[in-house]
Amino acid sequence: MNGRQALGSLASSGMRGVAETLVSDSDVPLVWGPKQSLQMSPRLSSAILLRRKKNLKDQVYLVERNPNLRFFGGYHAFPGGVVGLDELRAAGSDRQEAVWRCAQRELFEETGVWAAADSTGLSRDERQELRQALLQSERSGASVPDWEERTARIQVSPFRELGWMTTPPFAPVRYETLFLDLELPSTEEASIVPGELVGGRFWEAGEALAAWRRGEIRIVPPVLLILELMEQGSIDDLDRRVEGELGQFAAGKLHPVRFSPGIFMAALRTPTLPPATTTNTLLIGNDRIYIVDPGTHEEEEQDRLFDKLRSLEHEGRELAGILLTHSHNDHVGAVRRCAETFGLAVLAHEISLSELFLDGIDTRKLHHGDRIDLGRAPDDGGSWQLEVLHTPGHHPGHLCFQEDRYHSLIAGDMISTVSTILIDPPEGHLATYLASLEALLARPRGTLYPAHGPALPDSHALLRHYLAHRKDREDALVVALRSGPMTVPQLLPEVYEDVEEALYPIAARSLLAGLQKLLEEGRAVSTDAAWRLSAG
Repeated sequence: MNGRQALGSLASSGMRGVAETLVSDSDVPLVWGPKQSLQMSPRLSSAILLRRKKNLKDQVYLVERNPNLRFFGGYHAFPGGVVGLDELRAAGSDRQEAVWRCAQRELFEETGVWAAADSTGLSRDERQELRQALLQSERSGASVPDWEERTARIQVSPFRELGWMTTPPFAPVRYETLFLDLELPSTEEASIVPGELVGGRFWEAGEALAAWRRGEIRIVPPVLLILELMEQGSIDDLDRRVEGELGQFAAGKLHPVRFSPGIFMAALRTPTLPPATTTNTLLIGNDRIYIVDPGTHEEEEQDRLFDKLRSLEHEGRELAGILLTHSHNDHVGAVRRCAETFGLAVLAHEISLSELFLDGIDTRKLHHGDRIDLGRAPDDGGSWQLEVLHTPGHHPGHLCFQEDRYHSLIAGDMISTVSTILIDPPEGHLATYLASLEALLARPRGTLYPAHGPALPDSHALLRHYLAHRKDREDALVVALRSGPMTVPQLLPEVYEDVEEALYPIAARSLLAGLQKLLEEGRAVSTDAAWRLSAG
């Protein structure tokens, strides 16, 4: 998605519905309108690792988020949430105090656990009433004076700090999160009130990770990392190990963004249009790793990617090749350097290969239906393959890839979770693009990895929304043409009323694709640069 291939911020109310299912439990839409921006400060938040010992083994409490939530619906996570105004006021300029006070509230709301040593003499009924008041205030935004009065007396944090992590820049809503550790007080029990959460239980770290690798549960990416660190060593020095790992991310190391087993997502800066600022390079495989769309042109970003690739080699993984969804500029910036540095072949559709200067590089043509061996599946569940899907329309050589263990779909520029996709004639062809979306909808449902924006757990939901959005745009075009012959400049404010005039040159390309589709279907004709509906 670059200067010719992306609609960028050409958002419409037709896409707002899918946006709201994907970003957060706020009113911030994922598909950004013309006056919106991705340049938002990360939201200060807390996440609590609530632990207990059972049979001499450490267990951690994971909450299961309601599948209908807009942010990580259906995922397992640590209790926690965003710092509120009351906590900011109480803490003054002390960010850490604001976060641990937030953690205290969120932990009590979500699990019923009072973090401080003294619950200030509350009876069982009073605790239940206070918890219900907090849950109601979460929905209404109102303060709970009784909570503020009781917790104001607590001057020292009951938590052990593990470290800070900021969401990498692949998503429009980002969080600066302090991870905190708490051993379950002997007088407390964790429980869930159904609503935003639908369940919760204590897991051994290895038990939860094994269930994730089997595809039985979803786990929020930062939680995966901390579970892995728990599994690898003692709880006693977990703070040192977590803080050390998170510090490396702050220094530039790629975050371990994994929405499903066997796929690592690196959002790297590329020359793409707003609202996107990055293209997702994906590393897929367990023992055998394929690199999908190494798109960044920036040497610093390439170095970050190559450091990750070298670490995989150091672990004994095989770098097996480079896969390209297509040849657009923001998908191929690091292809040559990556191929030369690691001695890798480049695999893509023959149209894409013909458009790239890859002299001296081993290239191999991919065809629809080809299968690529990924080696052993993450859960040791036998062989694992990646199927090649030819999906033209955005680009004539566009490929998607779907793996056969969890059905994760690497969608390239067929779909974005931060913008719509530009179909730019003559390279782009709208009817072909829509047919390709329908073909993807006929595939098994799984996590969808777009080239721009975060992954989504339900590929079918987003594909349906994209098809509905295109239908809404076409309906608006037909309605505009019913008033009589109109030129493209005249149609733009009618069909793209939600877009700033500065973006009309890009919108005009998308509009032309829609007009050509109507022409091919015999529903519109063009005379002297004006378009009108056909008489039939």
